[in-house]
Amino acid sequence: MNYYEIGQRIRKFRRANHLSQEQLAEKVGISVTHMSHIETGNTKLSLPVFVDIAKVLSVRTDELLYDNPHINKTVMTDEIIDLLNSCSLHDMYILTDIIRAVKISLDKNKDKNK
Repeated sequence: MNYYEIGQRIRKFRRANHLSQEQLAEKVGISVTHMSHIETGNTKLSLPVFVDIAKVLSVRTDELLYDNPHINKTVMTDEIIDLLNSCSLHDMYILTDIIRAVKISLDKNKDKNK
């Protein structure tokens, strides 16, 4: 396991979320020094801290572990279901319309992208 690469991915997602090391460390409940050491790969991080970092950054843990995480259809379906379960019925109607429109567009343009 390459802790430097994991730390660099954490840094990338932290910056994408417009968070400083200080802000991320505070949200995770660790010191700024520890956060810095995680990002530079100078320390191994515990599983609870790793999971907390992923939660704060709103990413899956495999996105922090790997450059190109393997995502299968079942994982993506489960994630979509989790998102939909948190929606109101009104939200579901709107999302259904949006998804239907996007799917029609994808099918229509499928041959153009080859």
